[in-house]
Parts: sequence; C-alpha cells; structure tokens
Amino acid sequence: MDGDAQKLTAAEGGEKRLPAHEIVYRTLREQILFGEIAPGEPVTIQGLTARLDAGMTPVREAIRRLTAEGALKFQGNRRVIVPNLTADNIEEIIIARQCVEGELAARATTRMTKEALADLTRLDNQLDEGIAQGDLQAYLEYNYRFHRMIYDLAEAPILADLAEGLWLRFGPSLRVVCGRVGTQNLPDKHKDLLAAMSAGDSAAAAAACLEDMMQGMEQVREMLA
Repeated sequence: MDGDAQKLTAAEGGEKRLPAHEIVYRTLREQILFGEIAPGEPVTIQGLTARLDAGMTPVREAIRRLTAEGALKFQGNRRVIVPNLTADNIEEIIIARQCVEGELAARATTRMTKEALADLTRLDNQLDEGIAQGDLQAYLEYNYRFHRMIYDLAEAPILADLAEGLWLRFGPSLRVVCGRVGTQNLPDKHKDLLAAMSAGDSAAAAAACLEDMMQGMEQVREMLA
C-alpha cells in the first residue's frame, strides 16, 4: 500500500497511526466509494491483496466488513464485486437520503462555527477547482468530504452512519455518471447551502442539501433508465 493511501486513510480518521487491517479496510472502502472499482467489475481476493499491497488476512477482514455494509458482494470462486444498482435500489436510496440528509444539514447549521464554515468553504472551492480542471477524482473526493464534514458537525452519529452507508451504495455509480456527463455538467447547491448555514437558517440549509442530493441522484437514476 503506498504512502499516499496511508496518509489519506489516517487523516480521515484523525489519527497518525492506524492498525494495518484498518488501513486496508479504509483504503478499499475509499476505492469503492470513489468508483475506482467499477460496479459489476469482478475482482479476486488475490487481486485485491496485490492491489492493496497487503496480506490475505487484513484483505479478507476488509471484504467481510464491506460485504456486511453492502458495498461488496461475494460471487464465489474467491471473487467479489461492487453490486450494480437497479432502478428500485435508487428509489430506496433516494427515500433514505431524503430522511437523513436534510436533518443532518439542519443540525449542522445550529452547531456551525466561523472556523467550520471556513473549512467547508475551502472544501467547496477545491471542489470547484476540480470541476474547472475536469478532474473527476478531485470532484468526487471533495464532494464527499464536504458532505462528510456536515455529518460530523451535526453530532448525530446514528444518522451519520446511515448517510455514510448510503454513500457506499451509490458512490461507485456516481463515478460512472460523472465519467459520462463530465464535471462541467455537475451542478450543485453548495453555495446555497453555505449561505443558509452562514445565516443560521436551518430550514433553508436542509432544503438546499436535499436539492443538491436530488440533482446527483436524478443523474444516477437517468443513467440506469
């Protein structure tokens, strides 16, 4: 596993050192989340050990955890895949996100600080730069980290866990959509969301977050249709 991967996964957890099995899990999780392993693409356990430069035991443990989270599916013959989403899957994900995303944004607004707002704005600026440069990976990562920071600010761990699990389900398909339409055709409502948070308007923040979510999910739904 390369140093950048270790740095990324450790930074996400806010820790300088993580056990090897946790680094493997987080690295594989991010590769799935950002669509580096395409939906429906079969990979072998042996292939993943080479890909992650890790031992068989931590890779098996990572696969076990990610299978339990619905991010991977066993195919037999020591193969796993990132499941392809169906139209029905998307409908369920949309319903679930409608229940949690707005609430998380509203709660985060009531807990917003100047420092946190500055950090969110910085992430959004980095996202905009990725869009301008046509950098798909940057768009996907900064878009996720923008929303992830909102989840953290909300201080609602149960809702945040639900939201995180949903990202693992639709993230790989979002990359496929972005690859087809290009970053220039990926509008977001982050500016409206940031303005609402800056004003302390929880209801407006929830509405902007839901509208932002629906834009992305509609693109995924159109692709599947």
